[in-house]
Amino acid sequence: MVYQITMLQNKIYQNFIREIFKTFIVILLGLTLIAWTVRAVNFLDLIVESGYSTSTYFQYSLLNLFGILTKFIPLAFLLSLMIFILKQIQEKEFLILWTSGVKKIKIVNLFFLVSIFILSIYLIFSAFITPLALNKSRSIISQNNFNSFLPTVRVQQFSDSFEGFTFIVEKRVNNNIEKVFIHDKSNTLKNLTPNQNTNSSTTIVAQSGIIEEKKMILFNGQIISSNRSNNKYEIIKFEQLNIDLQNLQTGAIKQPKLQETSTFDLFQCMNASKNNYTTSCKQNTKKEITTVLNRRIVLPLYIPIISLICSFLIVRTQNRKNFFSNKYSVFILSFLVLLFAELIIRYTGLSKTVSILFFVTPIILTPIIYFFLTLKLTRESIK
Repeated sequence: MVYQITMLQNKIYQNFIREIFKTFIVILLGLTLIAWTVRAVNFLDLIVESGYSTSTYFQYSLLNLFGILTKFIPLAFLLSLMIFILKQIQEKEFLILWTSGVKKIKIVNLFFLVSIFILSIYLIFSAFITPLALNKSRSIISQNNFNSFLPTVRVQQFSDSFEGFTFIVEKRVNNNIEKVFIHDKSNTLKNLTPNQNTNSSTTIVAQSGIIEEKKMILFNGQIISSNRSNNKYEIIKFEQLNIDLQNLQTGAIKQPKLQETSTFDLFQCMNASKNNYTTSCKQNTKKEITTVLNRRIVLPLYIPIISLICSFLIVRTQNRKNFFSNKYSVFILSFLVLLFAELIIRYTGLSKTVSILFFVTPIILTPIIYFFLTLKLTRESIK
């Protein structure tokens, strides 16, 4: 008989865990897709207007999905656990467990166990998977040259999608352009004039032109080549000018940002001396690296605190009115914990004391809240 009851309770616990995870995944994916859709519009401006192909855009935006998903894990866990607990209370599922002899501390431990698993997922994503995905998205930009020059053309607006290469057109119909102005400091057009060197810049003015994928044909204009070292310039008129644009470099950042650097490399940067700094280390200070490491490794430690605060919902209340006020207070308190962690993490790189405080807080607070919750449940059982 005891064995059957134990098996039944274990089955109920498994159903609880399954229900929490189902709700967690639905909320996490929902929040992620909403945020990703908004970000995808910005990615479209960044990628397509820089001349990259549509496939590059999709690869870049999909890999950035991991970064968005990781940020929503704590909030998704809070909402999923709140929804589950309130649903079980409303349907009196917990009441059946209490009357059958199940101790509330077992449910608290169940929530805590789930939070440890969520913590592990959060840690794996933030410390390993997300940096790898973001780094891969950056490499897609750096390894792929622009696909077509045409998307970068904006009428009556200066376009600086390419390094050292600025241009503007007054009118455009399909791939035909009129009144073209080009200024090049990148030496992409250095072969157009005989005396061009690294200190030279080229300006082209033309009445009209035709744009192909990586080629521009201009008509009736002039080339003005100026030498910045001796302030000399020369003017060459033309009826037709063919310009090869395939050597243009986009202005998109190609070096990995700090968020895109692997956790292992960041630890190496923290331990390296100034003489042994790698390129990625030189671009960022140890304060910035400390902030990123705290976000990846320490922030997940706040997840169990959320489960313990939510567990106060199963503590007996005197009346229905108090229960509803308790529901909102638990959510607000849990949300404030996440908000506190998100705000304080920004200052961890500025002060060693703040960094230590940020690390120690969940380690100390978790057992304190667990003890207080256990004490409250013990007093409740005595009553």
